[in-house]
This record gives sequence, structure tokens and C-alpha cells, in this order.
Amino acid sequence: MSDTRRRALVAAFIGGVGASVGIAGAGHAYLREWRRAVAWFTFVLGIGLVLLSVFTDPMSLTLATIDEVPVEVTAPMFVLFFLSTFDAYYVASRKPQESDSLRCPVCRGKLDPQVTFCPWCATEFESRPRPPEELDVDYVQEAE
Repeated sequence: MSDTRRRALVAAFIGGVGASVGIAGAGHAYLREWRRAVAWFTFVLGIGLVLLSVFTDPMSLTLATIDEVPVEVTAPMFVLFFLSTFDAYYVASRKPQESDSLRCPVCRGKLDPQVTFCPWCATEFESRPRPPEELDVDYVQEAE
């Protein structure tokens, strides 16, 4: 199983677990897509509050009467939680958009082609970085 596929499945699993406890955007938080996670959370929370205020009496809703929430509220919320989980899977399964950028063979951090060291892990290179398909472990000279 590829790393992209595994990451997508883990994001979907975490999104599903988050949705089961009422937290939309948990899969996006796992992916470190913070803006998207906050957007999903606030969107689902806002829609939930609007639906509750339209189809129930918010003043009479308590934890004891939570089972009495009408289908007009629970069905759209279920769909929104499913869409949030699916979106986390989709975001994780997209192909990397920066496949042509140079990456450090040790930490996989993005490299500037003009430097001879990795600014993320301080690994020194014998020469300037090469494209990803040419990177090799022998190319790396470990910093002492």
C-alpha cells in the first residue's frame, strides 16, 4: 500500500471517528489542513444550530430529550459529516502538486536549488541538490 493511499485511509478513519462524536474536520486536522478543518467544523456547527432552531424548540432541548431530535435535523447532519469525511479522504489522496520540487532525501523537506545543505535538518550535500528521481542516499554527506 502506498503512503498516499495509507494516509488517505487514516484521514478517512479519523474523520469518521470525529464525525461519530460530532466533530467535523477531524480528518483535515490530521492532515494539517487547519483552515479546511476549521471551515468544516464551523460550517457543520452553524448548519446544525440553524436546523435545531428551525425544527425544534431550542429551549426545551436537553440531554434527556436528545433522542427526540427530528429526522429533519439528523439526516442533513449525517450527510454533512459524511461529506467532511469524504473530503478528508479526497484531500489526502490527491497527488502531490509539488512533485517537481527538490526534496531532502533525509527529512523530505523542500530544498532551494541554490543551497548545499538542507535548512530543515541541516544535512550537508556534496554538491547542489538534484531532481527527486536522481536523489540517492550516497548523495548525502551526514553532518557531524
